[in-house]
Amino acid sequence: MAKVYIDGQEGTTGLKIMERFEGRNDIEIIRIDEDKRKDPAERARLINSADYVFLCLPDDASREAVSFVDNDHVRIIDASTAHRTNPEWAYGFPELSDEHRKKIQSSNRVAVPGCYASGFASVVYPIVKNGIIPDDYPVFAYATSGYSGAGKKAIAIYEGADKPFEFDSPRQYALSQQHKHLPEMQAVSGLKFKPMFNPMICDYFSGMVVSVPIQTRTLTKSITPQQVHQMYMEHYQNAKMVEVMPLMTIEEQKSFFLASNTLSGLNKLQVFVFGNDEQILLCARLDNLGKGASGAAVQCLNIMLGIDETTGLI
Repeated sequence: MAKVYIDGQEGTTGLKIMERFEGRNDIEIIRIDEDKRKDPAERARLINSADYVFLCLPDDASREAVSFVDNDHVRIIDASTAHRTNPEWAYGFPELSDEHRKKIQSSNRVAVPGCYASGFASVVYPIVKNGIIPDDYPVFAYATSGYSGAGKKAIAIYEGADKPFEFDSPRQYALSQQHKHLPEMQAVSGLKFKPMFNPMICDYFSGMVVSVPIQTRTLTKSITPQQVHQMYMEHYQNAKMVEVMPLMTIEEQKSFFLASNTLSGLNKLQVFVFGNDEQILLCARLDNLGKGASGAAVQCLNIMLGIDETTGLI
């Protein structure tokens, strides 16, 4: 039985990981006493007594926790942004390629993708890898997200009786183009330059859609939505957590609304291709707390354990 410790088990991601472990008898959860949650010595002791450690912490605390490891058998699954662009760490998105999956399986250090970055990479990585856009393409992305990923303070404001009027509206942020996911989005997708990114936090709990528009006239070779859709179908043909949705006709698209919250509570990601021969819109829909955080972390653990990656998730 694998011993698992969650450093940061009272945070949103840690709590959601705990939910996904309910009913499992193949792991033993190591718990820290409430009054010792911030005690470095006790955290270090528990980290080194575990087989697998989830880090659900701010970046600096995550780096500190890794420095505590003095036992070679401890395998770390980090849900912070601290190690996502470190080539020595496996990137925890197994559906991107066989290489990603194999590295997760064999590595002692796995960085769980960010929620926005998961949606972005799911549509951009394949179109760069397959030469549909060049690696120096000026990529732009926008996204809508529920407020659950904004932290406990923001959640309290959204759910409180004194919620400010402007919180009723979608709110754009990271306007300086320095969002913490940008380095990850660039590195993982194989882009030479950082994409522009326009995220919006909205008044619903969880779920998101990340959208990437492509103007086909800017490409060196012609491409159609049908060809892009077929490429995604082939790329994700064996994926259990990523689903390429059916291609709609222009008439079907006219009456269709793409909601951002329909995968809330689920551990899957959906890829959509919209538009026409001149303008193609690529969209990824996922739960920012599921495939975009805790669900992805548990999926990585399952792969590292060598069991069905959907265990506890579907």
